[in-house]
Amino acid sequence: MEEYIVSARKYRPTSFDTVVGQQALTTTLKNAVKSGKLAHAYLFCGPRGVGKTTCARIFAKAINCLTPTDEGEACGHCESCEAFNEQRSYNIFELDAASNNSVEHIKTLMEQTRIPPQVGKYKVFIIDEVHMLSTAAFNAFLKTLEEPPAHVIFILATTEKHKILPTILSRCQIYDFERMTVRNTIDHLKSVAEREGITYEEEALAVIAEKADGGMRDALSIFDQAVSFCQGNITYQKVIEDLNVLDAENYFQIVDLALENKAMEIMVLLNSVLCKGFDGGLLIQGLAKHVRNVLMARDPQTLPLLEVSDQQRQRYEQQAQRCQIPFLYKALQLMNQCDINYRQSSNKRLLVELTLIEIAQITQPDEGPASGRKPRRLKSLFKHLIQQSQPKKAAPQVAAAEPVASPQSSQNSQDSQNSQNSQNSKSSKPTSQPTAQPAGRPQLKSAVSFSWKNLRNNSEQRKMHIIPGTLDPNDPNAAAKDEQQQFTQQDLELQWMSMCNRMPQKLSGIANRMKNMNPVITEFPTIEVVVDNQVAMEQMEEIKGSIVNTLKLYLHNKSITFSMRIAEKHEKERILSRREQYEEMEKENPSIAKLREFLNLELA
Repeated sequence: MEEYIVSARKYRPTSFDTVVGQQALTTTLKNAVKSGKLAHAYLFCGPRGVGKTTCARIFAKAINCLTPTDEGEACGHCESCEAFNEQRSYNIFELDAASNNSVEHIKTLMEQTRIPPQVGKYKVFIIDEVHMLSTAAFNAFLKTLEEPPAHVIFILATTEKHKILPTILSRCQIYDFERMTVRNTIDHLKSVAEREGITYEEEALAVIAEKADGGMRDALSIFDQAVSFCQGNITYQKVIEDLNVLDAENYFQIVDLALENKAMEIMVLLNSVLCKGFDGGLLIQGLAKHVRNVLMARDPQTLPLLEVSDQQRQRYEQQAQRCQIPFLYKALQLMNQCDINYRQSSNKRLLVELTLIEIAQITQPDEGPASGRKPRRLKSLFKHLIQQSQPKKAAPQVAAAEPVASPQSSQNSQDSQNSQNSQNSKSSKPTSQPTAQPAGRPQLKSAVSFSWKNLRNNSEQRKMHIIPGTLDPNDPNAAAKDEQQQFTQQDLELQWMSMCNRMPQKLSGIANRMKNMNPVITEFPTIEVVVDNQVAMEQMEEIKGSIVNTLKLYLHNKSITFSMRIAEKHEKERILSRREQYEEMEKENPSIAKLREFLNLELA
């Protein structure tokens, strides 16, 4: 039985022309051999498996070839080439610096440099993984590397150039090897498969090339593994099963579903992916790469940046026609943020689900009225389900409804409202019937003539009529002129809270403190506020003029006076903790304790 040799060794390049993906470097080395302009030291650096040691051996063989070709290649037939092919050449030495990194090993190597070559012109010393040499070994190597004998050439190879001393780098010609592109890797795997008589699918070879991450040696090793699993017929499905790679079809489906705002289907697809053992972070990373490829496929100029097979490139082009650029940008931003927060998240699946839901609602139109301020709302992805679950309401008998009285007009309309109510009470028939309430819902009665929604709407309507700078105390038009309207304690509290909500972001600290204060009408129209401490007093003194002008404007009374004082000891209330608040609630309502016991709840 013939001895089996792995593809990485069997198909290792033996000439510059067979080296894959390093045309610029191989051309430079061949020209150096043709012209005879050889340096005394070379440094080959780059990632693993891209051909550094292989090129060093080919270069050493070409240097010592007795009859090189016109292209700068070794002939392969002279005594030096045959000795190299049979691994008995005394002119080419290889040293593994990972295991021979001491000063003694370097001194032994330096002793060998004194002996001239027996066959050929040069003695070539190839030192692999040179960054593993100790500092003392580097220093012992410096003098010889700078002025070696005329018949000595050093070729150093490393994957970590930054670990080499600058004094070493300055004495070498540096060649940076590039990673293999997916296209070059696929083409090379095709040639290997054809030589071995193996059938394949190009998409399967593309998966192997992407898994290799730019290393040809890794690609050939994965290729051998796939051949063993597929038994000579490499298919896409078998390769992703063997390599445990997430099928790219999932990414295409997620993008298509997101364009249709189908968040439920995306959640089902995510669950199936997680059930197969794949990590949610891996899905986000793969989806981000997929969306990036879709973005590149939109423009013919960036289409060559797709390192995929020809069939995959066509699918990317088709999906790119359906995706808008804002959708792709926003999706990439969301996935990048998810990738950043993934490691720190304690609930990783929830983070991935929220990210996919946000992606699914990018193209969904906004709901609600368009206004100058962006409302904080959540798009109803499941709006049709909510509408189906809600019972249909009975149509009201009377179309007209009485509007809710605004806070500022409540005092003016009080007298007219009382007289109207007295006339209505004397009438035998009511003028209108109340709106029918839904079945099962209790009817709530309250003496308060406003709600938070009405308050927010009123504030928005007022802001439309107020220009920026209303709170300027030096503005003579800030306060309302010739107005002496009456206002109640309730009106004062409403306008105080509205003023705090409208304060700019730079005053958010004092605004939050003012929300906890209770302004009081001591003697109309004098308003007094009790402040907790001196720090808050000083901050409010700076904006006192703005506060007064705002209250005058919104309460429609130009005679308002405003005073502040620090609270006395008996007026200060201690802020209760969450547990203390709950205990107070239990004392007032024992049913809360029974509910906690029934639900078996514990206080956090």
